[in-house]
Amino acid sequence: MSTNSNTQSEQTGKLSQLWWATIEETRKEIRLRHYSTSTEKTYIGWIVRFALYTKNKEPDKIDGDDIKNYLTYLAIKERVSASTQNQAFSSLLFLSRYALKCPIGNIDKVARAKKGTYLPVVLSSEEVKRLLSCMDGQYLLMAQLLYGCGLRLSECLRLRVKDIDFENSLVLVHSGKGDEDRSLVLPKMIKEALKKHIADTKIMHEKDIAIGYGEVSLPNALDKKYPNAGKSWVWQWVFPARRPSVDPKSGKIMRWHFRPRIAAKSV
Repeated sequence: MSTNSNTQSEQTGKLSQLWWATIEETRKEIRLRHYSTSTEKTYIGWIVRFALYTKNKEPDKIDGDDIKNYLTYLAIKERVSASTQNQAFSSLLFLSRYALKCPIGNIDKVARAKKGTYLPVVLSSEEVKRLLSCMDGQYLLMAQLLYGCGLRLSECLRLRVKDIDFENSLVLVHSGKGDEDRSLVLPKMIKEALKKHIADTKIMHEKDIAIGYGEVSLPNALDKKYPNAGKSWVWQWVFPARRPSVDPKSGKIMRWHFRPRIAAKSV
């Protein structure tokens, strides 16, 4: 177990039973709204840290001032970035609205973390070619989709077989940023390589089915409406993880998609 995992376990071990119940209520509300697993993990992490900051103050006695004080503490004492403070705010806003059901109040007096001004770093076409020339296999395909289609990393990793329309050379993105769908042109130069990759992925899926697995997590509780859809080929990930794992929501053994950290590290 990593040092970070040990630290997180130590932190959660200090939470009161009342806070554990509140966190489970928050988790339920998050899942009712079909937020992503990464968002759930982020929100719960901030709520744990907030609970420890309040020294396990009873959840039903938490008010807007507690949240303001914590956000100010993050900016002044912890000196977090503006984006990190906003992330914490979103997490606690969700907690107050849907789990604690208490108004957060006016936050005008919260000390805000300073947001720096940065120039974007953009690679030239030649630099992109040099970068891609150092990659191969599915990592190369991921990078080519990111660059050629303008996909975000999370959108690329969440692609399912049904989202690749080879006939019309389109990549379909569902529930992207802002919960919007869009279609993108599939670059001609990677079409055949992507076809071969998906064919290899199908073989792996068929082996999973043969040993009693082969199910993937479905969005918007579709598994309840269509119980067998999770094992159908069209719903499988384009970039599945190397090994099956226990799904945190259902408790079933499934094959998740590639982890963002691994994909980013390859680049």
